[in-house]
Amino acid sequence: MTAANRELFAEEARSERPDLAVLCLLLAAEADPELDERAMDWAQIELDRLAGMLPYGLHGARAWASAVTELLGGRLGFHGTPADYGRLSSSLLHEVLRRRRGLPILLSVVWMEVARRAGAPVYGLGLPGHFVVGFGDPEEGVVVDPFAGGASPGTGPAELASGPRTPAGTLEIVLRILNNIRAWAAARPEQSAVALWSLDLSLLLPSHPASLRYERARLLVERGEFRAGAAELEAYAEVVAAVDAEAAARIRSEAFSARALLN
Repeated sequence: MTAANRELFAEEARSERPDLAVLCLLLAAEADPELDERAMDWAQIELDRLAGMLPYGLHGARAWASAVTELLGGRLGFHGTPADYGRLSSSLLHEVLRRRRGLPILLSVVWMEVARRAGAPVYGLGLPGHFVVGFGDPEEGVVVDPFAGGASPGTGPAELASGPRTPAGTLEIVLRILNNIRAWAAARPEQSAVALWSLDLSLLLPSHPASLRYERARLLVERGEFRAGAAELEAYAEVVAAVDAEAAARIRSEAFSARALLN
């Protein structure tokens, strides 16, 4: 991603109503250098095209859920497989639109963006280890699982039965996508550059765990960028010192060790 694209990402994330598709595409541009403005336009046009394939005059959560599922999960075959967890492309919106495969949260983004464009009352629902889509009132609406082609999760997972159902916000979804990418990279040491940009984008979000700064500093050290990593560890220690002097001392010790590796 160019510096300009990162600036656009930060601006969109801080806007009054962040656009989920725009943020997902700007995120994907970090992983795919060929994802230029023209390719992003294609993805937006494709979402519009899919929305235009839905029938007119739908009313009620069940009717919307049924129509979107029939189109995306049925006619067009959007769904996930276990193998999709091993692919970075499964977290990139333009690739999910092209392949019609992806992780639960990216398939849910497709479901939500297509349904929203058609006027459906739709929202994302984040569960531990999974992500699904709801239609209608969050407390009483219909929930479908895009990873399973739009099938109803039924009475499980247990989280669906124990309320309340709180719709996931746009920035919460984006942060979760970035967390997934970071987890993918963490299992592949040769992909530390991917872990780094996923952290960089997470830190551009207006709300994020402060611990990500510490994680980024440690990653820099692991990548051999000892001076930069030590500087970030020291900066983070200053923040932590206000609430936990002992933890700050440990972090400063890590910074000292990182600087020693420069010798």
